[in-house]
Amino acid sequence: MLAACSHCEILSPESPGPATTDCTMFSISRFLGHDEKFYDLLEASAQLADSSVHHLVDLLAKLEKSESASDLAAFAESRREDKRITQQLTEELSKTFITPLEREDIQALASALYKIPKTVEKIGERILICPEDLHGHNFRRQVELLDRAAEAVLAMVKQLRKGTDIRTAREMNAGLQTIEGDADKLELELLRDLYHGNYTAKHVIFLRDLYDLLEKVIDRCRDAGNVILQIVLKYS
Repeated sequence: MLAACSHCEILSPESPGPATTDCTMFSISRFLGHDEKFYDLLEASAQLADSSVHHLVDLLAKLEKSESASDLAAFAESRREDKRITQQLTEELSKTFITPLEREDIQALASALYKIPKTVEKIGERILICPEDLHGHNFRRQVELLDRAAEAVLAMVKQLRKGTDIRTAREMNAGLQTIEGDADKLELELLRDLYHGNYTAKHVIFLRDLYDLLEKVIDRCRDAGNVILQIVLKYS
């Protein structure tokens, strides 16, 4: 049964009058799932996740040049906007009859995407607690892997609208898994150096915290990729 809005008149088969109204047609369009807003919102969320990584790149570049970098406004804005999008998705789910993807899949992907900028913001916060302790340490390799992971997630989300085939989805997700595996190896290498190097206890704790968060945000990207793959498999 189609749900009718308050402006539509429900007619019996015998009742005279027009077969359809503009309002009824709009309801049918929504019922058939032609609305693209869910793809728009998911892509916007993935774009914000990717942007948050670029903010981290900029922050580290400033610190490497010994420039002042005490403002986390860009990180906070990405996280707040992504949270707004997640809330909007939840609201739209409650107002839409038929969605292009199952509701639980949309919510799972939105949640996975939101965790990316949220975790990246934490990295920025930790760095600015004691930026002088970064002296002599280059995070270029970790950030490069993170940037590739965020770009891969964005590409996978954009493919959903087009109806990604299983083979493409598997290949893209395999790329994400490779990035995550490379990040694990890099963290192990860095921890080995940290524990065998001549560092103070404070320095060890500070750097270990950053290494853990950098690994976690790449794991968040991997998790988002896994959700997308499961969606594609479900609809194949």
